[in-house]
Amino acid sequence: MPDARGAPGAAAAPDASGAPGAVAAPDASGVVGATGAVPVVGGAWPVGARPWVVRGWEPPATGYGAGHRGVDLAAPPGSPVRAAAAGRVSFAGRVAGRGVVSVELSRTGDPPLRTTYEPVRATVTEGDRVATGEPLGTLEPAARFHCPTACLHWGLLRRHTYLDPLTLLPPHLLGGTPPRLLPVTA
Repeated sequence: MPDARGAPGAAAAPDASGAPGAVAAPDASGVVGATGAVPVVGGAWPVGARPWVVRGWEPPATGYGAGHRGVDLAAPPGSPVRAAAAGRVSFAGRVAGRGVVSVELSRTGDPPLRTTYEPVRATVTEGDRVATGEPLGTLEPAARFHCPTACLHWGLLRRHTYLDPLTLLPPHLLGGTPPRLLPVTA
């Protein structure tokens, strides 16, 4: 069953191996990101104000097993794709015929976290610094085999370990209730 961030059995921290496709187990608290491995540094959805999550994070049982190493967010082709968090563009180009933008996130440890966005027609180039919410490009039309509707595939990695990108966002952006201060009574 998905957790509050739409992540069924989501991984909070990279495993010790750092092997390609490695996926860590949830921490003892059961809270995604509670270990501090994924700091809440995001401040914007990559597309829309609160897009429909077409397909959520589904970590594979093994490093090379079946799963979904990111989330798919519904958006029409031509939609602006924005940086979920501030960082430096580490790649902007085509991979397997699709436009891909990758951003190495600022202040996220060593090695730093890296977000990926596809399919995107990039308006940024490698080395560009981007602020949270800054446009990276526009969503390209993609083959329907990946999503039943047009979507952005948004990924998150630390080195070779895939993580749930929704863990970057604060609860109020995910539909949770923001904290409220109660009056002090005597």
